[in-house]
Amino acid sequence: MPDPASTRAAAIARQGEVMRDFMARAVLFQEAVARSGGLNGSDLQAVGLLLSEGPATPGELASRLRLTAGGAITAMIDRLERAGYVSRTRDDADRRRVIVTAIPDTVMARVGPVYEGVTARWNEYLDTLTDEQLDFANEFLARAAAFNRDEAETLRRTS
Repeated sequence: MPDPASTRAAAIARQGEVMRDFMARAVLFQEAVARSGGLNGSDLQAVGLLLSEGPATPGELASRLRLTAGGAITAMIDRLERAGYVSRTRDDADRRRVIVTAIPDTVMARVGPVYEGVTARWNEYLDTLTDEQLDFANEFLARAAAFNRDEAETLRRTS
């Protein structure tokens, strides 16, 4: 009979391997999605954050992306605006402030179809899970995302 402690240690080690593979494949998938929509990976992440977290000033967007504000974020916004993914408007309350907003119709038209295949495959798999398994999967992925966000912030502060 296998030792429970060694079985658990092996399962935890395997989970680490699976998570590393998942994260690498997720990054590569996002890069492929970005290229299919005429973007680079950072540009797609910016659009995604604008969609999920709402409009932002250039400085706020740079902070969300963990970039320094300045020329790089301006160049990114310029590229995204020329490509039709975002718009820039003046803040009604403070005309000196610029607000960057994603254009959902453009995003959905250009990269939405790419996600349809993976979404269909995920939905087929999720339909095989129990409610308890879904709850666990949601909690697991939410914690993984939070840990990654926190660790990225720590790295940003120390580098």
